[in-house]
Amino acid sequence: MILDYKDINDLNRYKIMSDTVIPRPIAWIVTEDEGVLNAAPFSYFIPISTNPALVIVAIGEKEAGIPKDSLANILKNKKATICFANKDNAHHVQKCAIPLTKEESEISKFEIEVNEVMENFPPMISSSQSALLCEYYDTVDISGVTTPVILEIKYQYLEDGRLDERSHVHVDNIGRCGATFKALVEL
Repeated sequence: MILDYKDINDLNRYKIMSDTVIPRPIAWIVTEDEGVLNAAPFSYFIPISTNPALVIVAIGEKEAGIPKDSLANILKNKKATICFANKDNAHHVQKCAIPLTKEESEISKFEIEVNEVMENFPPMISSSQSALLCEYYDTVDISGVTTPVILEIKYQYLEDGRLDERSHVHVDNIGRCGATFKALVEL
């Protein structure tokens, strides 16, 4: 079967692509604006460079012409904390997928514990075993309603005991495997 992408609508193209490019990490991107913490779940991101240390995340619109809060906050405040989900906090990730107004915080609404690990960066989800503290680097101008945002990793939090002597990380992150979530350690 050959799929011609020009004949597939955006939603179905997203489903096909996201169910094919697997596994992908599931994480919250925590941003802040005027005291409101936004914790949005994402699975459409990936590392693109180690020097500089960069990741790219594709952020869509909230509604036609209105950027998602994560994008608006990153562009305004130039900071984001990417907190990886694991099997112990996956239920919170699913709750955070519920759309809220810009003035509402997923952190407050769903009583998610956070802690500040570095001054001048949004806090991290406390139950995450790893988090990337990032600064805005650039956006990629493409046609369509998605904005690819490049973030530079400035610091990384790792729970004690997760980094071995050979600099390998041992975390229990979950990932997107086709249409389902799966613990990456099970792959």
